[in-house]
Amino acid sequence: MTGLLGAATSAADKRTRFRDALNSGRLQRFPGAFSPLVAKLVADIGFDGVYVSGAVLSADLGLPDIGLTTLTEVTGRGAQIASATDLPTLVDADTGFGEPMNVARTVTLVEEAGLAGLHLEDQVNPKRCGHLDGKAVVDIATMVKRLRAAVAARRDPHFVICARTDAAGIEGIPAAIERAKAYADAGADLIFTEALHTPADFEQFRAAVATPLLANMTEFGKSPLLTASQLAEIGYNAVLYPVTTLRLAMHAVEAGLREIESTGTQSGLVDHMQHRSRLYELLRYAEYNQFDSDIFNFSLQGAQR
Repeated sequence: MTGLLGAATSAADKRTRFRDALNSGRLQRFPGAFSPLVAKLVADIGFDGVYVSGAVLSADLGLPDIGLTTLTEVTGRGAQIASATDLPTLVDADTGFGEPMNVARTVTLVEEAGLAGLHLEDQVNPKRCGHLDGKAVVDIATMVKRLRAAVAARRDPHFVICARTDAAGIEGIPAAIERAKAYADAGADLIFTEALHTPADFEQFRAAVATPLLANMTEFGKSPLLTASQLAEIGYNAVLYPVTTLRLAMHAVEAGLREIESTGTQSGLVDHMQHRSRLYELLRYAEYNQFDSDIFNFSLQGAQR
């Protein structure tokens, strides 16, 4: 039964694995998962971790990514996704859902939910999508307070606290580097460099900052889509593909719905669908059936309803 109804690996072990991996010298690849089922596929294919994007969670709720989601929604969905695999899961905690005391509570609840880490950003509250124009960032001192509150609230020393800076497109790369160093000094274990424009920007960050770095390879954004090999060569420690699975799914769903609407049948779409057998494989139907048969292997005779 181990790992059948939930992850076989404890949350503490996942956190240790994540922290060790960041210092392994090997790029950690974290695709975004918009559901526990997608997380299972991420693990099955062989990625290093799972990411829960705030933009994806908002979109899944039919909302724009402008700080409308709540701490309860994020921790609830994060817990479901984190429990689906043995991989470490990193969650987007936006600006921490309030002032430093709120940030501390955010860390407490996210840790309790079984996540391996979270990232906090230096945007003003409410935030907006990192690849939109018109963003504003708080001053360094304010973000340092957020991070210190997060570090103080952490009970598992292996829980990863990542600091995201959106300052590069507002104040420039040198200012963003200054912020990254201050955030590391405040206790951040990982620095998320958002919306960099060129490979040279990534290289400049790596050369200046000693802390592990995370890259965001989101489509249709401001950053070029660097390959895993390129990022590893530059020296980045982790990469996110935050919205990729949602975009792939929604494109397929829209195309399929339009064909059904126009033709009156889904028969022409069957070859583009995940087969039932593959779904059952991911969900481990055979193992559930074996587990059930081993226990409920009797029959009732003369039972009355």
